[in-house]
Amino acid sequence: MTHGHDAGAGATRVPPVPPVPPIPPTQRSEPRPGRQRALLAAVLAAVVALSVAIYVGVAADDGTRGRASGPAGRQAPPGAAAPASTGAWVGAWSASPAAAEPGTAAKGLAGRSVRNVVHAGVGGTSARVTLSNLYGTTPLTITHATLALADSGGGAAVADGTLRRLTFSGAARVVVPAGGQVLSDAVRLRVPYGSDVLVTTYSPSPSGPVTYHPHARQTSYLATGDRTEDTTGAGYTPTPYWRYLSALDLFSNEAEGTVVVLGDSITDGATSTPDTNRRWTDVLAARLRTAVEQGRDVPRYSVVNQGISGNRVLTGGQAGGRGGPADNPSGLDRFDRDVLGRTNVRAVVIDLGVNDILRSSALADPDAILDGLRALVARAHARGLKVTGATLMPFGGHRGYSDAREAIRQRINAEIRAGRVFDAVADFDKALRDPYDPRRLRADYDCGDHLHPSDQGYARMAQAVDLDDLKGAAPARL
Repeated sequence: MTHGHDAGAGATRVPPVPPVPPIPPTQRSEPRPGRQRALLAAVLAAVVALSVAIYVGVAADDGTRGRASGPAGRQAPPGAAAPASTGAWVGAWSASPAAAEPGTAAKGLAGRSVRNVVHAGVGGTSARVTLSNLYGTTPLTITHATLALADSGGGAAVADGTLRRLTFSGAARVVVPAGGQVLSDAVRLRVPYGSDVLVTTYSPSPSGPVTYHPHARQTSYLATGDRTEDTTGAGYTPTPYWRYLSALDLFSNEAEGTVVVLGDSITDGATSTPDTNRRWTDVLAARLRTAVEQGRDVPRYSVVNQGISGNRVLTGGQAGGRGGPADNPSGLDRFDRDVLGRTNVRAVVIDLGVNDILRSSALADPDAILDGLRALVARAHARGLKVTGATLMPFGGHRGYSDAREAIRQRINAEIRAGRVFDAVADFDKALRDPYDPRRLRADYDCGDHLHPSDQGYARMAQAVDLDDLKGAAPARL
């Protein structure tokens, strides 16, 4: 959906744990006090060895196995710069690559620094990022990249002492293949919950179309030249897009897994107030955190947003030039990458279908839409993931409304409520509709276009998700 139309410091590394020397044979025949010391040393050695095994295992088994990295994608070496504390890698922020940025086909953003601003939905002690060249037709060369916390004053300035250089398999320079992505090495940095994180990249050479996410609802920045280590932000100008960056992961003891939300512009946060993080997924993340702090028995999960404005279950946008991928790929086409490929996925929420109804040149086939949703659920189940699905909210008063389309929406919602599509239901329709005219959004929940919610409506959506429904795995097949 589109709005109004359709729905300087180097990377710090943890020193390796030194090996524990074996107990000399002479100690085994010592008098009793010596034998006690030897026994104590052996116990300590076993404890240290077990701790190292757990430490390496946690850092390596981070939920990213099977992530498609493209024809030359790189993964961070196990345990690289991982924190010594216990925890898990989880998604702190993510945005789906949505399209090739218009006007960038010839030169990309050669000679410019891109400073993306993203909001951390969980806290952590180490960070890593994923860079995407999905829509590029030639390799993207990044010669310099940094990560930092944003200064409290806002803008493109860096908080004191937080700038970290990013590396990729130990090197500052990385080449992201056309159609692929890369995962950075981890850097040690304490990222508090709710902080804004700056991820800056510099590419000196033309790379073809820029992979971007146009409806960010977040101000990021561009600068001429390599200003990746500029902490003042003075050379940067604002931009409304996210470019190249598709994920920020944190090593966290605040969460043990990630909820991935797949959706369209309503999930993308279209019409929410920019730079305030009032998408319904932001509010859901805050609800989970508050419930955990209150001692409730709810999952300790982060939430990442894989909404793309205009997205549909069944149909994607036009294919890119020279055989490139389609802009705005369908939910079916992008599910493996944008949902199953996210870090440490534990639960899935799907809110898709309204664009399949509104954007069809003829009347949409409700059975085809339902079959598409069931196919997404089957893929999640194959990975042992439970799926919560949302009912489709009303769009009475929108320019695409008709009684025939309303009947299709009602048919789809009836199947969802009957439990014949998803494992659990978030009834967004019931939560936001006008009780006196159920074909429309309630006035205070309507941004004014009769399709997208207001900030208050987005908050109400998040309240309609039962946190207990995020527990557990996919139901066993009988």
